[in-house]
Order: sequence, then structure tokens, then C-alpha cells
Amino acid sequence: MNTGPAVAPETEVFNIEMDKELDLYTFYDSMEKSNILLSFKGEITSDLLTSILQIIESKLDNFEEKSKTRKKVYNVLVECLQNLYHHVDEISPETNVEATTRSAIFMIGKDKEKYNILTGNFILTNNIAKLTERMDKINSLSTDELKSLYREILNNDQFSDKGGGGLGLVDIARRTDHPLGYSFKEVGGDYSFFTMSIKISHVS
Repeated sequence: MNTGPAVAPETEVFNIEMDKELDLYTFYDSMEKSNILLSFKGEITSDLLTSILQIIESKLDNFEEKSKTRKKVYNVLVECLQNLYHHVDEISPETNVEATTRSAIFMIGKDKEKYNILTGNFILTNNIAKLTERMDKINSLSTDELKSLYREILNNDQFSDKGGGGLGLVDIARRTDHPLGYSFKEVGGDYSFFTMSIKISHVS
């Protein structure tokens, strides 16, 4: 059996990583100082959703977090990951954006006061105005108004072609006492990168 060719690809990958001068410890140290519990970058699939939620559920149990906080964090994570799974705009193969269809990034960290969740995904630049309006409206509503809007969307069947009329964002907002942070960065062609920041305070 000729095993020579099997070694070459591994060596090539290693050399590519070295050429990029990737300081893995610096990357690790940065995540450690930011108290990052879990991060992922790539294509969001249904199997991945299940795996991530199982990991986070286990971590929350290990922290002996209060039940109310644990439930909030878990439910918000479910909505965040569902949003990334259902609402990522598809990237055309002709674009110069270095990304694949449904590629996204997800990160969760924890400090003494709160959990911090970050998500990022590609969207069509033409959708920025509509999404900005939706985010600003959600951030302007009180807790009671968010509950009313959530029920209104459910009762009126206001669903988009991707499965939800902003229901997931409203559900996320009504589970946290912080505004939803967001930003957009144009990355070339017709696409931009949408980043959302969510904070969930520990329940005392």
C-alpha cells in the first residue's frame, strides 16, 4: 500500500497555516480574556443547531446558573441560531465576497454581570434600510409593547417568505433588558455583513 500521497496534503495545510503566521496562543488568550464560552464560524445546519444548544445547555448547568437566567440565555440562543439558519441571504457564486452560501459567525461570552451573544451573517445591501427600520422599532418598544407586538405577529400570521416577519427578533428583545446592538459593513458587490449584539443580565 502506497502511503506517500496521504502525507502530502497534511504537510501542505500545515505550511499554509505557518505562512499566515497564525499566533494561535494570542487568539486563544484574546478569547480567554473576553470570557468566550463558545464560538463558531461556517455554514449553519440543522445538525449544528442541535449540537451547539447541547453544548451551551451543558455549560449553563456547570455554571449552576439560576433557572430564570439559564432559560433566558437558552431561549435567546435558540432564536439567534434559528435566525442564522433561516434568514442568511444567499451569496451569489459570481460575487467577490469570500464567503459561502449560508456562512455565518456566532459567539457567546460571559462576565460577572451578563452574557454577551454576537452573531454575524451576510445580507443583501438592499435589505439594510428595512432591517434598520425593524431593529430601531424593536429597540424603541417597552417590554409590554414587545409582548403585544409578538402576539400580534403570531395572531395575524405575518410571516415572510423565509419564515417569520421579524418574530425571532421580537422574541429575543423581549427576553433581555438591553437594546439590541447592530451594525452593517459593506463587503463588496451587493452584499454587506450584519452584526447583532445581545446582552442578557444575570438574574439576582
